[in-house]
Amino acid sequence: MNIRSLTRGDGVVIGAAVLLFIASFLSFYTAEGVSDTPNAWESLYTGMGVYLGGVVGAALIVVNRVLPQPRKVAGLDLGTVGAAFSVFVTWMLLWFLMDVPENIEAGSGLILGFIAALVLAAGAIATPLVPALQAALLPAPRPAAPQPYGAQPPGGYGYPGAGAPQPGQPGQPFGGQPQAGQPGQPYGGQQPQAPQPQAPQPQAQPGGDFSPFWFAVPVPRPLFAEDGSQQPIAELAPGTWYLAVEQRGPGLVAQTQDGRRGVLQDTSGIQRG
Repeated sequence: MNIRSLTRGDGVVIGAAVLLFIASFLSFYTAEGVSDTPNAWESLYTGMGVYLGGVVGAALIVVNRVLPQPRKVAGLDLGTVGAAFSVFVTWMLLWFLMDVPENIEAGSGLILGFIAALVLAAGAIATPLVPALQAALLPAPRPAAPQPYGAQPPGGYGYPGAGAPQPGQPGQPFGGQPQAGQPGQPYGGQQPQAPQPQAPQPQAQPGGDFSPFWFAVPVPRPLFAEDGSQQPIAELAPGTWYLAVEQRGPGLVAQTQDGRRGVLQDTSGIQRG
């Protein structure tokens, strides 16, 4: 689960669900001269079926967002089920407001609950439609010092032999130690050995001048198989850094944290690390 995949719309849903839960403990109806007014939990139907139903709907929406792959119940997406719950709760509370019995007034719990349910339903429905609500709720952290692909030591990708003597160092004859005060002159007056061969250059990366880099996506995007099929193998979530290992046409071959590789076809708006 990745909480950084949450969007601003999900933040609206979470806030509305908290407000709805608080409203369930406030007075549902009020009457003049009556101090002991009931709340939604005085009736199991109202408390469990309406107020808690809205909270459950919000939880389904949020859980569906943070899961690596969307989950379905009876063929329906969890987010769709959660949005349906929120609309149902809004509809029920609207009728409670419109059908207040005589000599009784709507309490703060009913009014605040209807407002919270309305915001909850609006956030659930509008998030896939409004780009501003699809932005990441939590900013993606920048990597402190991203290493090259393969996390090789300094010196380049595939650098051979960490700690080996560098070519061209003065006073380093083959099989001998350098003498103090005589750079380049071994003990006994022997001529210094020829410089060691240069270390092999890093192999060229696929795609010419392409160099692997870290990136993050602004919104959830599917990762397709490298064989060209249109069946997603994973979903890249905002707030998580992925490694681009190869350029393939307009897309990128990306690697996830669990080692899976696939093609990111939509690279618009990505953030490079």
